[in-house]
Amino acid sequence: MHIIKLNAIDSTNSYLRQLIVTENVVDFTVVIAESQTNGRGQMGTVWESQATKNLTFSVFKDLTGLQLEHPFYISIVTSLALIKTLKSFSIPKLSVKWPNDILSGNKKICGILIENVIKQNVLSASVIGIGLNVNQTTFDTLPNASSLKEISGIVYDLDEVSYEILKHLKYYFKILKKKKFTVLKNEYEAHLFRKNKPSTFKNAEGLMFSGFIKHITDSGMLQVLLEDDIVKAFDLKEITLMY
Repeated sequence: MHIIKLNAIDSTNSYLRQLIVTENVVDFTVVIAESQTNGRGQMGTVWESQATKNLTFSVFKDLTGLQLEHPFYISIVTSLALIKTLKSFSIPKLSVKWPNDILSGNKKICGILIENVIKQNVLSASVIGIGLNVNQTTFDTLPNASSLKEISGIVYDLDEVSYEILKHLKYYFKILKKKKFTVLKNEYEAHLFRKNKPSTFKNAEGLMFSGFIKHITDSGMLQVLLEDDIVKAFDLKEITLMY
């Protein structure tokens, strides 16, 4: 495993993607930044993080030979690796807010941004960006955010936390390589935030509606039970699950 540590960078995902173009990057190459000036989240959002307090890093995962039909399993693997890591540090009430925000209770502590590399119409690699709130304790503009320190009162060693994440990431990718899709999906669904509970959603037009989260599809769409016992599948651009 090759680890690149940077003091400051606009985005570890962007840095790693540029590196892929110019160099032969080995599997599980990791880029860790003490400070990100332009961290990115899902759907073009910005990931805010205090310098030196948190973990902001990206992992290069070579997918050559995996023949992965549904790229969402990369998101499942990453989410489960983070859940497993945080459980090892005794963080309580962990769940995955679809598609891949990691929560403790109702508070977001981690975000994931996965950017796939396609070569000759085949998924060849992924750049997995992870932003984990570790020792930051003030979130003035983010009322739904929290951190490991805020939850537990403990100051964490960032290197130790990153090591645990990478260890569990390798573990779950081994399961994926064995094509144990049902095992991975079942474990992911077991941690889904608000599964089988009455939940509120907002559609692309801004309208609110209610439903029950039931399952996810192999492609990562969220299956929601609506009124009249209709189960409908939504993709990320179609709905937002409200807290």
